[in-house]
Order: sequence, then structure tokens, then C-alpha cells
Amino acid sequence: MYELLRNNIEKKIPLTNEEWELILENVKQVKLKKNDYLQNQDSNSKYEAFVLKGVFKIYQMNESGAESILFFAFDNDWISDVESFYHDKLTRYNIKALEDCEILVINKNDKTKLFKEVPKLLKFHTLLIEKTNIVMQDRLLDILNKTSKQRYIDFINKYPVKAQRINDRNLSSYLGVSHEFLCKIKKTI
Repeated sequence: MYELLRNNIEKKIPLTNEEWELILENVKQVKLKKNDYLQNQDSNSKYEAFVLKGVFKIYQMNESGAESILFFAFDNDWISDVESFYHDKLTRYNIKALEDCEILVINKNDKTKLFKEVPKLLKFHTLLIEKTNIVMQDRLLDILNKTSKQRYIDFINKYPVKAQRINDRNLSSYLGVSHEFLCKIKKTI
């Protein structure tokens, strides 16, 4: 399963076997059960994680108790609260397992050490941050410029297999609509 991580990295940069061994020395495998939290809102984010298996929702709980899902993370995705992880600020998000999950985690000190031992990982990190920024910009533009129905259609067309792993309550939160409204959208399609 660790090969999923190696393949993810090597899509952007090549690794020697020695560099791969250094990476393995600095990551730790963690298993989470469905509904376990990797991170709780208003805590300190201790880890950056790579999803080997499972689905996570990244969301914020507002003062009235409603949740707003920002993203989902699936197999082969990276997850963390970047601001909290790198700047020691309290997290703004919850990261919750929607299925039984297996992840690889790295803490900030080990990641800093790894950047020194394998400097080309900085390039990978930069490319990862660029990709994340593009995804966030696209999500923001979708929210600003598309109807709920268009966002739903785009989501199920772009992620047909992934969409089957998310229940309607979570999908409606992600789309920013009520569960009832999502049901109406689905009936019209």
C-alpha cells in the first residue's frame, strides 16, 4: 500500500530507493474507524496526511451547529490544515473519516528534516500546493458562478465513483444546499 504514496510522489519527481527509504522512516501509518477524527476544529494540527484508503470530509462547524463541507479527500489525496500545520495556529476545520481509513502521517519536524535530507521534495511540495490552490480557486468560482444543480452535475460527472461513496447529507453540505433541495435536484435529472 505504501507504493500508492511512492507513485503519487513520482508522478511529479523521481525518487531513488535511498530517498524512498528516508521517506518511509519519517511517515507513520494510522488506521481510523468510520467517524473518527484526524483533526478537531480549534485544536492544533499535528500532521499532514496521505490517504492510502478511505474517505474524509474536511468541514467547519458554525456557531449554530451546521456544518459546511469544504472538501472530500479520497484514496491518493493529501489532507491537512496548512495554516495550522505550518504556522502553529488553531485549526479551522474538522477532518473526519467517512469510512474506515488508512493514512500515512508526517509531523512538521519530520517533514522539515525530510526536506533537508531529500531537497527535491521541496519541488514536490510546491507542485502540491499549486495544485491545491487551483482546486480551491475552481471550487470558489463554481460556488460564485454556478447553480446548485450545475455544481451537482459537475461533481457526479467529474467523480462518478467517488460520488457513490458520499451520502446525500454530506453531498448537500458540500454543495451548500439543504438535503431536501438536493433530493429535488436529483429528481429533475
